[in-house]
Formats: sequence, structure tokens, C-alpha cells
Amino acid sequence: MNSRNKILLGFDIGGTKCAVSVGESNGEQIRILGREQTATEFSPLATFEKLSPLAEKFLNEYECECAGISCGGPLDSAAGKILAPPNLRGWHGFNIADYVRERFGLCARLENDANACALAEWRYGAGRGSRNMVFLTFGTGLGAGLVLGGKLYGGANGNAGEVGHIRLKKKGPLGYGKNGSFEGFCSGGGIARLAELMGWRERETPECVLSAGGYKNITSKLLCDAAENGSRFAIKVFKKSGEMLGKGLSIIIDLINPEIIVLGGVYMRARKFLESAMRKALAQEALDCSARVCEILPAALGENVGDYAALSVAEAFSSGEL
Repeated sequence: MNSRNKILLGFDIGGTKCAVSVGESNGEQIRILGREQTATEFSPLATFEKLSPLAEKFLNEYECECAGISCGGPLDSAAGKILAPPNLRGWHGFNIADYVRERFGLCARLENDANACALAEWRYGAGRGSRNMVFLTFGTGLGAGLVLGGKLYGGANGNAGEVGHIRLKKKGPLGYGKNGSFEGFCSGGGIARLAELMGWRERETPECVLSAGGYKNITSKLLCDAAENGSRFAIKVFKKSGEMLGKGLSIIIDLINPEIIVLGGVYMRARKFLESAMRKALAQEALDCSARVCEILPAALGENVGDYAALSVAEAFSSGEL
């Protein structure tokens, strides 16, 4: 191992699962050495009761410099405190950076998950080499991380990029506390709620819903599997989500004029069912001169983007960039 290499710990805090990873960075790339995950509990302390032994296992094997924490916003990055993420309702006010410092003896930095993923994709993934890039999580929720002028942009208090809160229609699935929001149409949970709303208009319950045991059990993954198997209803749900994705992206393109927009989560799995409607809406809504210079790409770091994100936060923090 050369003198530039660092061993880092990362915590990826999500609405449905939390993961801890350990990685080695040489300044040019990060190699994941180990990863464990557990289901997210309503209480952060209950979650860490399960997550901490997994982290301690890595700390017994490796000498880590610091920890990076990636979590959905809104949050106070500078203070290390989680505020009121819509998908982590029991975590409000939890100072996760202090907890990690006290529990594991590591300096820790908290960053919005979209910002963290943007950092990872910009340095190591689909956005490498760009100066103006936007990353959209498209996971349990929807948030954006912004790299503007070659720097991560957090805004006045670290909450720039909360595009999921934008209302795209007066009526629509609930997301981020708003019916018809960008998150309501373009997130894992939002697509499930969109399916339920669209299902009410069907003359009979779609087969993919029946086989799941009803709308209460439907998920974006089940809908994606159904679409792969030719379900007309599932394909129609993704077409509507794709249309709204295109409308939301057109706002981002017109406002920020990025070279690249990178999409994670559901987009990586269901791209072929979203793409056509998304492109059609973009052609109708976005400024042509801005849309033509903007590439829209799936996250290159794949399903592990959350792990790379948390480790990228640790790396940037250890280097004094955050």
C-alpha cells in the first residue's frame, strides 16, 4: 500500500435499508473491501444496535482514518444532524456524526445522499471529467446532488437540490409531503402509489397487483419485473413516470444547463420502460439549446453507488474538501 492510500468507513442511511462499508482509496479510485447492511428501523438507535456490530467488525480488521455518512435530506451537514427526511420520520434531530464519533472513535462527516452520490459519480463514475453535473437518486425518495463549476454545491444551508419537493401536477401520487410532486412520480415509493392511483381506473385489478396480494404490497421492483414479463398495466405505469421524469428533468436542464445528468435507483433497473416517454417530454418542455448539450446517463457505479457515495464523503472530508 503506498503513502496515498487511505482506509475509510462509510455509512449509507436509507429509508428502507442502511449499509456500512469499508474501502481503500488511492486518490484515483475507491475499492470496496467489505460491506454489510440491515433494515432501517423507525428509531436511529434501534438501527445502530444492528449496524454497529457490523461496523465494529470492519474496524477490528482495518485501521480507518475517518467515516463518511450519506443520508437523505433535509439535514444540517455542518452540525452532523439529521433534520426531517420524509422517509426517516423517527430520525428527526439525531446527531449522527456525534454518534459515530462517540461510538467508534472516528471523525465523521454527514452529507446529503444526493450530494454524496453526485460526488462519487463525478469523481469515479458517469460524470467523471464534467464541470456541471446533476445526480438524481430516484430511489426510495428523489433528491438531486449538484456539481457546478467543478465543485459540489450545497446552497445556503446544505439543502440545495431537493427537487423531489417540486410539484409537477396539482393532483398525483404523494411524495415529499406533496401530491403530484416530482418525488411522487419518480421514486420507488412514488411509483407504487402511482400504480395504485392508475389502478383505480382499471376495469379489473391487474394480474401483477393480484399476484402481489393487492396494491398495499406492490413495489417498483415488482412492477419492473411485471413489465419485463409484458404486463400492459406495469408498462403503462412506467410510461407515466417517464413522462413526469422528462418534465422534471426539463426544469433542471433549463435552470442549471448541465453537461450530464446521472440517474440512479429505479432508472438503472427500469430505463427501457421510462426512456421513450422521458425523451418525448424533454423534447416538448426543455430548451433545445440546453437539452442538446446534456447527456442523461444511468449511474455508472451501479447498485453500489450508495457505498461509493459514503466513502467519497469520507475521502473528501479527510482531504479537507468538505
